[in-house]
Amino acid sequence: MIFSDKILHWYALNKRELPWRNTVNPYNIWLSEIMLQQTRVAQGTPYYLKFIENFPTIKDLADASEEKILKLWQGLGYYSRARNLHATAKMVINSYNGEFPNTYKELLKLKGVGDYTASAIASISFNLPEAVVDGNVNRVLSRYFGVDIPINSTEGIKYFKKLAQEVMNVEQIRDYNQGIMEFGAIQCVPKNPNCNVCPLKDSCVALNDDKVDSLPIKIKKTKVRKRYFNYLVIVDEANKTILQQRTGKGIWQNLYEFPLLETEKDTIIKDEQINKLLSELSINAKSFKKYQFNEQKIVHKLSHQHLYTTFYIVNVNNEIANGVSVSEISKFPVPVLIADFIKMFKI
Repeated sequence: MIFSDKILHWYALNKRELPWRNTVNPYNIWLSEIMLQQTRVAQGTPYYLKFIENFPTIKDLADASEEKILKLWQGLGYYSRARNLHATAKMVINSYNGEFPNTYKELLKLKGVGDYTASAIASISFNLPEAVVDGNVNRVLSRYFGVDIPINSTEGIKYFKKLAQEVMNVEQIRDYNQGIMEFGAIQCVPKNPNCNVCPLKDSCVALNDDKVDSLPIKIKKTKVRKRYFNYLVIVDEANKTILQQRTGKGIWQNLYEFPLLETEKDTIIKDEQINKLLSELSINAKSFKKYQFNEQKIVHKLSHQHLYTTFYIVNVNNEIANGVSVSEISKFPVPVLIADFIKMFKI
């Protein structure tokens, strides 16, 4: 039995029942694929169901406000994916008459859609012979064929795409692509795979050469940057506070947060720094009281940076103009770091 046939046979016996597998509608497939990028299935599934409930069609998503989309996305991370979803939904409605493009090349023109996502939609929705290559597929191919080229090198990206195209099952491309991804997700897992029950064990090069733990090879490129965030939770006598929307190209674009003082090193925020910020916010507080909410810094880990975070509660004695009621702040789309604080914060 050849490689692709073994994958198909395994998939028929072991595939998970997932909500997006009940359809080939490109909207559903696209939505699930974008959500599952850098996200586990168990974490992404409730978000997928929530989006389908709120936005049953791509027009519903295109017509929604970005704020609502970001709020529903809250906790899933990599918020640029949510903004790209919105942009693509509008593009499909305005440029493609509400119909998803049905070729790999046209799909690549959509914002946030790269080779993997275009291949997944093309094969699953339109039954086109396009091989998917994601982390799971790279791992399966690297181990089975004993390939030691780094999967994230320029050479590796080209090599594994070509290999994936060569070994795919064209006649059953829908099931084959989903099957090889599923195989990598639950059988050929990154650490301690159960090779004894693997249907590929007899011909797996990595298993026979004792290289399962060392394949695939990935070049480590990214240094983790340390940042020091100090949030000032300013509260007036009417229990109103301030939330600001993040702008620019950095993390958490268009999400809301408390006024932020970022410092270059671990430090305690001084009264004069708070006074300066209050002045910048046009809060003419005659006096204020501050206390540090968390004694130990909260370390929030993102893919390329770690945020060492302290929340300061600053009580001011005059009303904040255009302030937000503390009881209302949970309605705003915020990063998980802020959402976790809001759950703990009590007046």
